[in-house]
Amino acid sequence: MGLRACLSVFVVLGLVSVSAAMRVHAQEKSGDIPVTATKTVTDDYHGTTVSEDFRWLEDGQSSVVQKWSDRQNGYARSILDSLPGVPKLRQQVSQILSARTVGYGNVALRGGKCFAIKREPPRQQPFIVVMNSVNDVSDARIVVDPNKLDSSGTTSIDWYKVSPDGKWLAVSLSSGGSEVGNLMLYDVETGKAIASDRIDYVNSGTAGGSLAWFPDSSGFFYTRHFKVAPENPDDLNVYQHVYQHVYQHVYRHELGEASASDVYELGKGFPQIAEIQLVLNEQTGDLLATVQKGDGGEFAHYLRRSNGHWRKFSRFGDGIKQAVFGNQNDLFVVTLNDAPKGKIVRVPISTLDVQNSPTLIAEGKDTIVTSGVAFWGETTILPMQDRLYVVYQLGGPSELRCFDYKGRPLPAPGQLKVAAIHGLQAIGKESVLFGNTSYTEPDAYYRYDVGTGKTMKTQIANVSATTMDGARVIRKFATSADGTKIPLNIILPPGVTPDESNACLVYGYGGYGVNLEPRFKPLNRILMDYKVIYVVANLRGGGEYGEQWHLEGNLTNKQNVFDDFAACVKYMSANGYTTSERTGILGGSNGGLLMGAALTQHPDMVKAVVSLVGIYDMLRVELSPNGAFNVTEFGTVKNKDQFKALFGYSPYHNVQNGVDYPAVLFMTGENDPRVDPMQSRKMTARLQQATTADAPILLRTSANAGHGSGNSLSEQIEQSVDLYAFLFSYLQVD
Repeated sequence: MGLRACLSVFVVLGLVSVSAAMRVHAQEKSGDIPVTATKTVTDDYHGTTVSEDFRWLEDGQSSVVQKWSDRQNGYARSILDSLPGVPKLRQQVSQILSARTVGYGNVALRGGKCFAIKREPPRQQPFIVVMNSVNDVSDARIVVDPNKLDSSGTTSIDWYKVSPDGKWLAVSLSSGGSEVGNLMLYDVETGKAIASDRIDYVNSGTAGGSLAWFPDSSGFFYTRHFKVAPENPDDLNVYQHVYQHVYQHVYRHELGEASASDVYELGKGFPQIAEIQLVLNEQTGDLLATVQKGDGGEFAHYLRRSNGHWRKFSRFGDGIKQAVFGNQNDLFVVTLNDAPKGKIVRVPISTLDVQNSPTLIAEGKDTIVTSGVAFWGETTILPMQDRLYVVYQLGGPSELRCFDYKGRPLPAPGQLKVAAIHGLQAIGKESVLFGNTSYTEPDAYYRYDVGTGKTMKTQIANVSATTMDGARVIRKFATSADGTKIPLNIILPPGVTPDESNACLVYGYGGYGVNLEPRFKPLNRILMDYKVIYVVANLRGGGEYGEQWHLEGNLTNKQNVFDDFAACVKYMSANGYTTSERTGILGGSNGGLLMGAALTQHPDMVKAVVSLVGIYDMLRVELSPNGAFNVTEFGTVKNKDQFKALFGYSPYHNVQNGVDYPAVLFMTGENDPRVDPMQSRKMTARLQQATTADAPILLRTSANAGHGSGNSLSEQIEQSVDLYAFLFSYLQVD
């Protein structure tokens, strides 16, 4: 899961006008709940006996399970489709998401040209374009369009890399939300695919994939996944039958050669859960490999010199989080040694001696951002000719700062307030390009010119069908159970002040060191228009205040995350913004686990819950196809102390019979490569068995979708309609 999971869970916010009659109607449907057979299975963990009734639902290939899932979908549809506000909501959501607007992301400057992934509804999927300049999009030309490759709209781009000369485009493509990506090479000038250079299984949902071109554009290094039979029957991977999940290695490919002849470079002896990102110094030919041990895990770093020699200069657990190439045959390394929030050390490549290299930028009160490096290959440190740009995390929002090579602060680019920075890269020797977005401003790329000191918005900017005019963003702090102060980002609709009559929606994640940064969501305009308060909580388990903030919310400390979230939700009621009867909560993936823990630990805290592609059975999660990747974050049942913690909060095992649980909508995708859909099936069955409330427990399973990444536009619309038609029916928004 991790950062990739967080970013791929497509959370859109919409609203439907409902009536009291509709809510009664939904309750009357409770008698149509499908009957789920119980088949008790008992396990022993370190002397603790654990029984469950719904393990048979784990087998997604079983025809019996598939029929059960179909019945649950039918039951969900009988309620969701009957909501009188659905037609209006579908019209509202469709008008916003299908509007003929444009959006850009993943900008890359190569060969004197600008490349980007462009979103342009009503096209079902984003596509890759090339332009001559960041300041002129009028000449944008499509190079790769998944919509033409697949008329169903279910083929999507995982990632792409442009050759240094700008002539070749390597693209990972997957289908049906699977994120099982195959690489295709395209001629930028003609847009034609080069079939001879196809390479299969370069990407997976959890480990991702990476590629770095040779300086002369004659080939590239890349990561690839292979199936390896476990030698040890007790190995977690005994259950991992699909090779796209495990054992990621580095290979070298020459253009025009078949992939079968590609040369192995690195990976033997790596953990089976290694997640690798590659970056090449185009001036020297040196290659940097950043290796993360599972989601949210520790890092190791390897350097390949242009002569082909590999050297390991950072080990798992040594506190080194990130390394980037400098301009003087050196590396800029972020280390947490004696600096929990990070310091930057300048390391000569000739020695690669991090420990004895001088500190350039000492630890400050704010955190140097490192999350995203292993997942997306996106740097948060940019060395220029006479200055160094560094992205800092401020408890949620992020900020771009600038230093000289003596570590002294320099004037920084102009930036949005309470915002997020991404896409940092150089334009020539004097300018820097960066992406900037906030809760109220759509994402756009900005150019900062050192000579003039001016920051200018480029034409690489998202155009939204809506605005957030009149909305106010305020930062508050809730007090968790142990006294820790937890940030809340409260987005208030125009004219809304604390009042118990307000409806409120609280979103959270809290895991893997992920920084939950401000993001502009077009459908939030509907929330604002209907006077619904939207809250984003920056919980422990994330990286908002550094690695210590992450560690205080993982492994045996995971309960802190749930306490933090409960404190944030209760803060809104305690301070008069709303009441529990008008509060809903929303989360996905690891945030789905958060939703499960919230509703089982505090069933009377909220009125409605929507949980997307979540984890609920913490004792069985590590046995799923990609489960081993999560052991670094959650722990394993094989460790007695970690088992105790897992069992203590596992939502599935903490559902109690005879409790009035709130209304819950679970949403999952059949092709999810990161969280097995069986998690949602089992949790749905258990809650339906246990609850005594009239509020429904629904499961919506999408047949041609996965964890969220690659979902078609039409699927996004339908998910949004169902999500908010359900939520707002119980929040009494009208």
